[in-house]
Amino acid sequence: MKDMGEADVILGIKLIRSTDRITISQSHYVEKIIEKFGYQSSRIVKTPYNSSVALFKNESGVSVAQLRYSQIIGSLQYLANGTRLDISFSVSKLARYTSCPDRTHWGALDRVVRYLKGTVSLAIHYGRFPAVLEVVMLIG
Repeated sequence: MKDMGEADVILGIKLIRSTDRITISQSHYVEKIIEKFGYQSSRIVKTPYNSSVALFKNESGVSVAQLRYSQIIGSLQYLANGTRLDISFSVSKLARYTSCPDRTHWGALDRVVRYLKGTVSLAIHYGRFPAVLEVVMLIG
């Protein structure tokens, strides 16, 4: 075995170390999704999901770009399981309709990717714990 030093990337997740914390990020993967699926010129939104849009099973049986939909869902699931917990709810809800997506599902999926475009740099920061943990007890 050869010691190659500290890892910078593990399973597609960037590790950024500093003296007081470790940051994990998949910003490069978000950029790849945006480019691969053609969202470079899309408008940014502030939330990944619009709760006023009701999603139902596509009863018409006519699927709209099912393969592309499933490719985007798969990419987003990998991202949500890694470092982007903020899209987990939206992606899991949209994944239910992978077999036969319609225009409503596509609109919701587009929203998630447009949200990611505006939040590319979001990451998870793990800070050091203090040497002594304080316990606070509230009575009364």
